[in-house]
Parts: sequence; structure tokens; C-alpha cells
Amino acid sequence: MSTPVTIIMIEDDEGHARLIERNIRRSGVNNEIRPFTNGTEAIEYLFGPDGTGSAHKNEALLVLLDLNLPDMSGIDILRRVKENRFLKYAPVVVLTTTDDEHEIKRCYELGCNVYITKPVNYESFANAIRQLGLFFSVIQVPQATT
Repeated sequence: MSTPVTIIMIEDDEGHARLIERNIRRSGVNNEIRPFTNGTEAIEYLFGPDGTGSAHKNEALLVLLDLNLPDMSGIDILRRVKENRFLKYAPVVVLTTTDDEHEIKRCYELGCNVYITKPVNYESFANAIRQLGLFFSVIQVPQATT
């Protein structure tokens, strides 16, 4: 039995967040979405009360990440997630207005799974999210090391 995927949405623009969630729902994905409007709150949630990330070691997470946040860089969040032994298997979808080739390359080098530039064709985005959801329903996510 696979663990349901929780979608962690880190997006400071309320309009974009609503549009993203609406299109995820339209694509038939009914997973829990935990929205965060800044990096600090997202980091506190992801890394938990003890700061290690172990609170999520038995959970399947998918992170939707805007790079341009009011309090920190999404690049820093991406780096921290992918360096953490409990969170590194969580797919990260970067969804941002930045289309700089160097920034895109850097995100992939740090371990992002998909990079989408806003404004985006939300039908394609919703389809990509649905495909990731189907992936999780078929594939067992490796458990984090203890």
C-alpha cells in the first residue's frame, strides 16, 4: 500500500496559488495541498520541530516551489531539501517567473525534477502534476535512511 502524496505548495502570490490549486483539482488530483506563502514557514514545516526533517521520513511529499519568495530564495530551499536525508527523495517542481538559463541549470544541478516558467500553460502543468501523482500511485518511494 503506498502512502498518499502530500503536495507542499510554496508560492507567495495568492492569485498564482489559487490558479495552481484549481488546475491541480481539475486534473483529478485530490491529494492534500499544504500552502505556504513564505520560505520560513515552509522550512519550519518541512524540517519539523527538531530541524532534522525526520518528522516526514515516512511521508510521500511533492514540493511545488516558487524561487522568488519574500523572505528567502527558493534555491536555498531546494538545496536544503535535496541535502536532507529525510527529504531528498521528495520530487521538487520549480514553478517560477525566472527563465534565466543559468538559474534553470542550477536548479536541475541541485536536484529539481521539473522546472516550469510562469506564466504557464496550466493545462500542461496540471497534466504534469497528474502524471507525478500517477507515478506515486505505482512506484514505492524509497524510505529515508534512519
